[in-house]
Amino acid sequence: MLERVVDRGDTPNQRLNSDQLLNAITAALIAIDENNIILYANSASEQLFRSSAEHMLEKPLTSFLPEDSPVFGLITQVRAQRSVVSEYGLTLETPRIGTNFMNIQATPVVEQPGVVALTLQQRSIADKIDRQLTHLGAARSVSAMAAMLAHEVKNPLSGIRGAAQLLEQNASDADQPLTQLIRDESDRICNLVDRMGVFSDTGPLKREAVNIHQVLDRVHKLAKNGFGSHVSFVNDFDPSLPAVLGNRDQLVQVFLNLVKNASESAPEANGKITLATTYQQGVRFAVPNSDKRVHLPLQISVSDNGAGIPDDIKPYLFDPFVTSKPQGSGLGLALVAKIIGDHGGVIECDSKANKTTFRVILPMFTDSQIAK
Repeated sequence: MLERVVDRGDTPNQRLNSDQLLNAITAALIAIDENNIILYANSASEQLFRSSAEHMLEKPLTSFLPEDSPVFGLITQVRAQRSVVSEYGLTLETPRIGTNFMNIQATPVVEQPGVVALTLQQRSIADKIDRQLTHLGAARSVSAMAAMLAHEVKNPLSGIRGAAQLLEQNASDADQPLTQLIRDESDRICNLVDRMGVFSDTGPLKREAVNIHQVLDRVHKLAKNGFGSHVSFVNDFDPSLPAVLGNRDQLVQVFLNLVKNASESAPEANGKITLATTYQQGVRFAVPNSDKRVHLPLQISVSDNGAGIPDDIKPYLFDPFVTSKPQGSGLGLALVAKIIGDHGGVIECDSKANKTTFRVILPMFTDSQIAK
């Protein structure tokens, strides 16, 4: 079936067999029989599953995907309906390939009952870039709002607080708590405006070669001796990971925020946070404040075994003032998204019951780059 020759003339370079055509496709293509044994795998499949086609052939698909993978649900549906089924944005996660977000199409091979062709296409980086630009736009809106509030709100609040202090001097014992309440609430609003001020642009970001593992080690120590003392940590680091092009202090802030959120989400009993790094085939992306395009091959993830993020806020997770915490301000993840955007990176989240993972994809440092 896969060796049929397409004859378009006598010239050798005009003769193509189907393997050559299928190997030219950038999407991974796999054919499986009625027992889910792999019959065919193209070149893109080799890259996706980190294995040669020869090794994949005649192996069960479960050798490369876990049995509870949503792919098997698609296969079952295709065989039952005998029609094409497509799913977009599915998460494939295995020790071999790590975590990938895929668009998957399963097609029945009509001529051979039970045989299914799977097409797996990694989700376009354009989707991630779109969301990142949205996060940056939201951060700029917060910056503008902070500047307005500082003038229109903080100044009047200073007068209100001062008046409350004067009233407190002659207030009765029964009225003292009321004047204290005015002062405390004025201070709380001023602190909120100050927190929003961190979104303001302060000029070009100073970047240099940063060892991301040193950043994560520092975050781990801070968390373990403070807010994360109730959870266990698992570090799954790739020791060969090259340096990140970034600002060390800001990256510490990013991962400290992510780990703090993870520790608050993790259960008190058996809470676990996993910090992982990996090198993946990167894409090219324009870095702010630079006319060059850099690779984004470095992935850092923070995972927890908490209850997960409510579905209704997932699409707005990095927007300012969006939070599921009763006392939260909704500025932490918005700030994280802004900092990662300033680094020319991408952040995304995948959440389900008992597992939430934030992934940060960053550019790597090369000798030819000038720190900014």
